[in-house]
Amino acid sequence: MNAEKAYEIWLQKLPKEDPLYPELLSIRGNEKEITDRFYQEIVFGTAGLRGICGAGTNRMNAYTVGRATQGIADYIRESGEDPAKGVAIAYDCRHHSREFSELAARILAGNGIRVYLFPSLRPTPELSFAVRKLACVSGINMTASHNPKEYNGYKVYWKDGAQISGEVSDGILAKIQSHDLFDAFPQCSLEKAKEKGLVVMLGEEMDRQYLDYVESLQQQEDDRLDRSVSVVYTPLNGAGSIPMERVMRERGFSNFRIVPEQKDPDPDFTTVPFPNPENPKAFALAEALGKKTDAQILVATDPDSDRMAVEVSDGKGGYLALDGNQTGALIIWYLARSKKEHGTLPAKSAMITSIVTGNFGEAICRDYGITVFRALTGFKNICGRIPEIEKKGYTYFFGYEESIGCAPGEQVRDKDGIAAGMLLVEMAAFLKKQGKTMLDLLEELYQTYGYYAEDQVSVVLAGMEGQERIGRIMDAFRRGRPDHFGDFAVKEQIDYLHGYEDIPAQNALKFIMTDGSWFAMRPSGTEPKIKFYYYAVTKDRDASRKKVDGMKTAVQSLVDSIA
Repeated sequence: MNAEKAYEIWLQKLPKEDPLYPELLSIRGNEKEITDRFYQEIVFGTAGLRGICGAGTNRMNAYTVGRATQGIADYIRESGEDPAKGVAIAYDCRHHSREFSELAARILAGNGIRVYLFPSLRPTPELSFAVRKLACVSGINMTASHNPKEYNGYKVYWKDGAQISGEVSDGILAKIQSHDLFDAFPQCSLEKAKEKGLVVMLGEEMDRQYLDYVESLQQQEDDRLDRSVSVVYTPLNGAGSIPMERVMRERGFSNFRIVPEQKDPDPDFTTVPFPNPENPKAFALAEALGKKTDAQILVATDPDSDRMAVEVSDGKGGYLALDGNQTGALIIWYLARSKKEHGTLPAKSAMITSIVTGNFGEAICRDYGITVFRALTGFKNICGRIPEIEKKGYTYFFGYEESIGCAPGEQVRDKDGIAAGMLLVEMAAFLKKQGKTMLDLLEELYQTYGYYAEDQVSVVLAGMEGQERIGRIMDAFRRGRPDHFGDFAVKEQIDYLHGYEDIPAQNALKFIMTDGSWFAMRPSGTEPKIKFYYYAVTKDRDASRKKVDGMKTAVQSLVDSIA
């Protein structure tokens, strides 16, 4: 069905009292806007549904959310799972998040499926934790993570606490697609559902259990920590404010401060261009407060608190941002060193990381006898491998990827910015007790394992035309099989389109050079962009950086030539 026809159907079927109806009327005759909203149906990507809020098949709205929820209900009932085990539902600070979460609860209850509903915003890791703690069959979180304010999303989890993938994801998608967006799905009011025991409200008890879990990840005794370390934290107006503050207070970190302008929920994110802590611009207010309070580290989480980023004092009155590869390597070292020292590092420990994450953390793992497994991008794939490695006799040690996400413990099967933030603050306190900083430690690790340089480039190509160009770029690199990129000779091209070794299929490519440098490329599963990841390691910092820059220039030249 073409976009114009889909648009006309929506005009016919959408109730005129629906707030989306005047929005539809306002774009009549606007071919570009109609095409963008209706050229496709919003589908499950790396982390479920995610898109701009508004009217249309390619938008987040009550109709796309309702159909997705009915598809989940169908799958649960037809897969033989016990509906009484329930579905946990959380949401973040974004526009329509609460509205969407309550709609999902009403539809699930209307299908006779129990719902455990949080009454106010909660971090994504707590939702994953609740799914496992309550032995739910599934979980849903209404969040667009770090996307701009216009977006919302719908993350879906299965009973293992990880985001859906594989057979479950395919099965749910088939059920979703069997329905029309305007079907009348069964609903039960929240009041009646509560009376029937079909909706159970969660609250302080679950919060306490999650915080106890986070605090149980402590690695060093308090007398080995200098808890006066000065820390500034920003939740970027999201869900992290309350849990992070409680953890820091309960652990006795006396110089912990939250950026006041970004402490409370704000769906418009008025203090940042967009709420992605991977972008140093998100740290502007944290840096200002850090300079006033002589903070040694700055910590930020995104609106649903699964991603965590850190900046560290450069000792000259400024701050340096650490990327996800550096942050992951530091936490790996801290966990491995602490566990080995205390005799708690299992003989068969396993770390899981993505195919586009650098090798710095892997080198540290090898030194400590930790086996490394690779997975496709996204924590549904990283944490999705935990049951598999456990069957092989391994004990989960850590999981992370380059996009500032890590899962420090196995009870949360997703990125956990709260737990990761706590561990970083603890590490800073441990180092301060020894008269060191994180930059001191990072330099020591570089001298031991080599200077790892990396860079990431995202080429944003929005709309149908952008999607088509991304396809042409991937096709040109895939079919062209270049043997050189500038001065870099290609040793191996790995194509993940149909799977590779024990890694399932994904539209991604990796080019490994004869000197050991490499780069990878893939379309984003959550945003209209194609991402490039560049890595090199030598014994010299400048030489590593030069290799990364050289690869990046050569690759970008080829990308620019593809119209």
